[in-house]
Formats: sequence, structure tokens, C-alpha cells
Amino acid sequence: MDDKNAIYDVLIVGGGAAGLTAALYAARYNLNGLVIAEFFGGQIIEADKICNYPGIAECTGFELMTKFKQSALSSGAKLEQGRVFDIKKEGDYFKIHTIKDKEYLAKTVILAIGTKKRKLGLEKEADYLGKGVSYCFTCDGMFFKGKTVGVVGGSDAAVTAALYFSEISPQVYLIYRGDKLRAEPAWLKSLEKKQNIEVIYQANIIDLYGDGKLEGVVLDKAFKGKDRLSLDGLFIEIGEIPSREFVEPLGLKVDAKGFVVIDDHCQTSVEGIWAAGDFTTGSGGFRQIITAAAEGAVAARDVFDYLKKGEEE
Repeated sequence: MDDKNAIYDVLIVGGGAAGLTAALYAARYNLNGLVIAEFFGGQIIEADKICNYPGIAECTGFELMTKFKQSALSSGAKLEQGRVFDIKKEGDYFKIHTIKDKEYLAKTVILAIGTKKRKLGLEKEADYLGKGVSYCFTCDGMFFKGKTVGVVGGSDAAVTAALYFSEISPQVYLIYRGDKLRAEPAWLKSLEKKQNIEVIYQANIIDLYGDGKLEGVVLDKAFKGKDRLSLDGLFIEIGEIPSREFVEPLGLKVDAKGFVVIDDHCQTSVEGIWAAGDFTTGSGGFRQIITAAAEGAVAARDVFDYLKKGEEE
């Protein structure tokens, strides 16, 4: 075990909004806790602009998550970078292993492992990754300054990506399989003002082409008389799928879409394990930074109540 004398009250897996908030509240409840994450900030650090977090008019995802991390640390939370690959219940405790062959014991666990980017599932998709295809416009966007770009999707993420490119690219195509965008009205209002964004509705990308790098996509419907659309870059923003690393081994109940089922206290179907954030069924499926943070706080508070009750029995 990493520290033979340490049995943590709670071990939190994941360093996004949910995990960092759980860490902050666990520390304030004076719980002996530890957060283990591959990196801190979660997927939101890729966001170029956040305008809907209370108390902050506008900032990047990286800036906001830096504040989350600082708040957790200032409250006394312990953070450790690493990747958990196994969690097992042994007796009264959970045994947690990381890929660096470290071992931890904890009375309870809060899972805050988030989601992963959904892919198009095309045969050549991996071939063009880093060669014109990307899942992160904040990371790779500036490489396509002055070039023609396509964005796939119809939600907030896709529309904000298109708006970003409208400032640096001469032509942006927003490709969406539906007939109506699902982004927030504020983003749609901004989209309507852009002359260099063209939305292609009811279209799916069925193939990618290019010699060594992406040169364009093939659509399942004609656009301006052609089913091929020339592009220098394609940014895929079609949603996310819940992380599943520990779901099946631990026997956690999930819904039809694979999201971990939690109750109002963020408890899972397995005693001693809580879950918070985007990979859960919580908050009515409204997966936002503020709801992830709220679930993290609720989970930490309920862990405190659970442990306190156990001491009294």
C-alpha cells in the first residue's frame, strides 16, 4: 500500500468539476480524503469560452478549472496525479490500484470520471486524426487559421466551435444530421449574425478523403449539387459517452444509455460508492459544470453523513 498507515475516509477518482468540488467539501467536512486523476480540470479545460457559470462573466475552461483546483487545495484537499485501473471491495474497505503500482485503502469511493468524446465511427477516422480531424477546437483550432473548416454537430459545443472558427476562418460549415440546432438561444443568436458560417442540415458524413491529410468529406446528401465538401479541417462535436472503466467490474447499475444510476444523494447501487458529474443520471440529465459541481458537493456531504452514522452504530 502507498502509505501503510493511511486508510482514507474517501477516495475520489476524477479531477474535473465534480471531483474537485467533492474534494473541497470533503476537506471542509474534515474527511481524510484523496483525489486521484490523470489530469485536473476535466474536458472543460478545452472550452474556449464559458459564459454561464455564476459569478464569472466570461472565462476559458482552463481558467475556471484552475480556480476549482485552487479552491480545493486551499481547503486542504489532497490531489495526486495518476490513473486508477482497478477498484475492489475487500472486507470493510475498497482497495484502489493505479498504473504506477500504487495501492490505497478507502472506506468510501466517489467516482467522478466524466465522459469521453463520441466519434463518427468512420473507417478512416483514426487515419486522419491529427491530419485534419480533431475533437478539440481549443487545442487545434489555431492550426486552421485562414482555412476552410467543417464542424459536425448541433449542440452548444458544435455551435460554439463554429463561432470560434468564424473569427479566424474564411468559411465554416456546420454539418448537422437534424433539421434544427439544439444549442442555447444565446449561441444561436450569435450564429445568425455570422456571414461565413453555413449550416448544412439533415446531412451525415459517410466518408473522409485526402492524400496523407484530410482534403474533404463525403455527405449522404447533395450540397449545392455535390456530395463532396472540400475541407482543410474537420472538428467533431457530436456529444459524449459515459466512461465505463469501473462500471461493470463494480456492478454499478446503469441506464439504457450507459450512465451510472444515482439517487438524490448521489449514491450508486453499490454501498460505499457514490458517483457525480456528467457520467451519471443525476441533475435530470442536465450536464453542465454547475450541475457536476453540485453533485460533487452532494456526494461529499452524503459520504460524511454515511461515515458519521457508521461511527455511531
